Amino acid sequence: MQRTKPPFCADHVGSILRTAPVKDARAKREKGTIGAAQLKEVEDREIEKIIKKQEEIGLKLATDGEFRRSWWHFDFFGMLDGVDIYELDHGIQFQGVQTKPRSIKVTGKIGFSNHPMLEHFKFLKAHTKVMPKMTIPAPSVMHFRLEPGAVAKGAYPNRDAIFDDLAMAYQKAIKAFHDAGCRYLQFDDTAWAYLCSQEELKKAKDRGLDVDHLQETYTSCINKALEAKPADMTITTHVCRGNFRSTFISSGGYEPVAQNLLGKCNYDGYFLEYDTDRAGGFEPLRFLPKGNKIVVLGLVTSKSGRLEPRADIKRRIEEATKYVALDQLCLSPQCGFASTEEGNVLAEDEQWAKLRMIVELAEEVWGK
Repeated sequence: MQRTKPPFCADHVGSILRTAPVKDARAKREKGTIGAAQLKEVEDREIEKIIKKQEEIGLKLATDGEFRRSWWHFDFFGMLDGVDIYELDHGIQFQGVQTKPRSIKVTGKIGFSNHPMLEHFKFLKAHTKVMPKMTIPAPSVMHFRLEPGAVAKGAYPNRDAIFDDLAMAYQKAIKAFHDAGCRYLQFDDTAWAYLCSQEELKKAKDRGLDVDHLQETYTSCINKALEAKPADMTITTHVCRGNFRSTFISSGGYEPVAQNLLGKCNYDGYFLEYDTDRAGGFEPLRFLPKGNKIVVLGLVTSKSGRLEPRADIKRRIEEATKYVALDQLCLSPQCGFASTEEGNVLAEDEQWAKLRMIVELAEEVWGK
């Protein structure tokens, strides 16, 4: 049977390819030829269009596509109290390409107040007839992304000293989004995927992170934040191996983290990437507790426009049922279509065709 609460049998991670009017308006805003109000007018109009499109293809949820953001994570972090975005001498290194040279630094005590993304959610909720879904980066991402020296000594003695305030800021965020009417919130997270990769673990260790204890500290911080979750709210996570212009960062199956991530983190659901061999097999899903937790299988890639053969997707869902009951599984793309404003290398109609196929496959697998 189809699920009536999130995550849904046909779901999606969140970001959507920016439309031409949004890209044009953001470029003009960056040049200073239009103001913030004019940019917002364009964003509002284009977000209304993609909300309607999500509803039309049969999805039971809608996001704003992250149309008001440049990054999936830095925009949110930079709007927290005590956190700023700044220029680096390098970007984040993907396979053969780097992002813009930006990162975050902690300049004061971390907190959540008057965050602009609350208004972003309210606009989404006011304009959709289905479940409005909000996506924000996980607290673990903020810690993992901090460069050496990016924490002001006057604020905290070191990077590892931010966890208590970070968890409390996320508790306030959860309560604030709930008060705004949000019942479906997602924490996007690259850190857990990097913990599956020996290469990325070495890079993290070289940056001074205590890689031997990150799983425990991240689980503790996330669970402290989730203590604020009301009973009528669903909070999921998406574990991402990197998604920038159709490239990636991390490789490695979930086995190294599955016991902590699936068994000990108190999320309601997990969006897991399973579109390539880089994700390994379904065996780590054996750590998902029987009951209410859901794994959303990211079997449809967002990195190219080619439609996967439907029989292949259904066969892989069946393979996953060797480790997890069908009623604890759902289907989605492996990631968003535009984790940064540049977007992945596929056309808008190819993106919508993939989401429509997911809706149709969910009806075939779980019923209407």
